[in-house]
Amino acid sequence: MTVRICVFTEPHRGADYDDQLRFVRLAEDGGFEGFFRADHYQAMGADPGLPGPTDAWLTLGALARETSRIRLGTLVTSATFRLPGPLAVMVAQVDRMSGGRVELGIGAGWYEREHTSYGIPFPAVGERFDRLEEQLAVITGLWRTPVGESFSHHGDHYRLDDAPALPKPVQVQGPPIIVGGRGPKRTPELAARYADEFNMPFKSVAETAQAYQRVAEACDRTGRTDSGRPPLVLSAGVVVAIGRTDAEAQRRAAPLHVKSALPPEDPVVGSPAQLVERLGEFAAIGASRIHLRLTDLTDLDHLELIASEVLPQLEDVKPGAPCAASSALQSGPLSMVRAELDQASRP
Repeated sequence: MTVRICVFTEPHRGADYDDQLRFVRLAEDGGFEGFFRADHYQAMGADPGLPGPTDAWLTLGALARETSRIRLGTLVTSATFRLPGPLAVMVAQVDRMSGGRVELGIGAGWYEREHTSYGIPFPAVGERFDRLEEQLAVITGLWRTPVGESFSHHGDHYRLDDAPALPKPVQVQGPPIIVGGRGPKRTPELAARYADEFNMPFKSVAETAQAYQRVAEACDRTGRTDSGRPPLVLSAGVVVAIGRTDAEAQRRAAPLHVKSALPPEDPVVGSPAQLVERLGEFAAIGASRIHLRLTDLTDLDHLELIASEVLPQLEDVKPGAPCAASSALQSGPLSMVRAELDQASRP
């Protein structure tokens, strides 16, 4: 297994559908494995993000018909935005529209302001995680119920009686589910029980290694490790602002210095070689997938730079074992590691 490279975007910063379509087509042509987008209804700083937000799943459904190879998904859908039954239908439909290329990243929701703005209930954090857990149970239950049978769920927050559990996604057992975040307790447990991928977003290599260790321990506690289920894919989010010159990189990094509601991050600002080095460090602690966050969807040159000067350098590297994360960090300077994108599989 080799490290796979995806792009992650934030259209709520200011991007319409056409901007996203141009971006995803270029990403597909450039050899990236996936295009993932945030699911937010409001910008997080003083800039209103004109022309305004685009709904994540409506947009992904349209992009599914305009692409042929690249995987599509959310990082992450907020469980507060949609009821789990309709969300399961929505994602399954987009999976069918894409020919089986969709992934569902889902979280508890955290940005209170957008909820207040659009009249969306925003309960306390404990209840949000309770609802997320139920949503995961409902969504996976609906997808995995055999055709001709019904699904019921009686929980504290959602009740489904004899749902026909249709439509079925193209992907057997449903689209891959991504659970991620910095939470030290419930997030690792939910990932171990329900997810196909655990994502640590935009933190340092050391912090990410610690998160991977917590998830490995949760897999042991919940019995996943010995269950015969596939092991969790470990991924990392990396904020990127690179350039052919330092001035170009600093220009791309300027939005990262604007005050917003986002927590502190650990971006790569500099040259393509610096990004290759950081990707190697994440691979060394067990990351098998990297989501590169690019701030400006209209900056197609940034995407082309990564495709032309970073991806070709990522060859023949296998991620380190997850349980070796701590020793990998303590073993001295990490050698540059490489990853491969299988261009031969492109149509």
